[in-house]
Amino acid sequence: MNLEGKNIILTGGSLGIGKETAKELVKKGANVLITGRSEERLIKFYKDTDVKFIEFDIGDINNIALNARKCIEILDNRVDVLINNAGIGVRRSIEEININDFLDVFNVNVFGLSLFTKEIIPLMKNQERGTIINIGSTASLKGYKNGSIYASSKFAVRCLTQCWQAELRPHNIRVCQINPSEVTTAFGNPERIEREEVYNRLTPKEISHAIISSIEMDDRGFINELNVWATNPFN
Repeated sequence: MNLEGKNIILTGGSLGIGKETAKELVKKGANVLITGRSEERLIKFYKDTDVKFIEFDIGDINNIALNARKCIEILDNRVDVLINNAGIGVRRSIEEININDFLDVFNVNVFGLSLFTKEIIPLMKNQERGTIINIGSTASLKGYKNGSIYASSKFAVRCLTQCWQAELRPHNIRVCQINPSEVTTAFGNPERIEREEVYNRLTPKEISHAIISSIEMDDRGFINELNVWATNPFN
């Protein structure tokens, strides 16, 4: 897909992977609409750019349809690419897990992601084309200590991706999943302060590259799943 002039929605775009990806998409001539929970951060990063933005929480599942309609109207009823990037997580041992943490994480990572995508799909079906990128995690592939809540949410995203691939390929809609390993972002920081880059860990740039490369593949093909690992994080 040639990104010039394409309408793209990117959820969770005020920090980290989302912010880096938005910046690179604009360089390629795309019309980018960012969603995020903090209007202050959105204004700070995008007020002097061509990026459009709208504040809402993807985990607010009761207002997903309304917020999706606002996004669609901003983009004149055409969405070429949806990047489901918004996500949260917690670490809890089996003795510590509780329903509130499960609901907080699944409302964003699974339920909100699914219901928001549901609202975009009719446009892509009418166009007979489109690309959906779900940002998973290497936690989609293997559980880990204290990962019961977050990893299970990302396992669910992987299943959703595979189901949507089966449903949407006949409509020329590509559904891809990008699974980053650990990335130096604000993820998991309650203050939402981004971490400093570390020479042997991934940065948002590598994940942005993977996302954009997947979108730019000629429409006759798609990458169903892509895992991105740091080369040597143990050094």
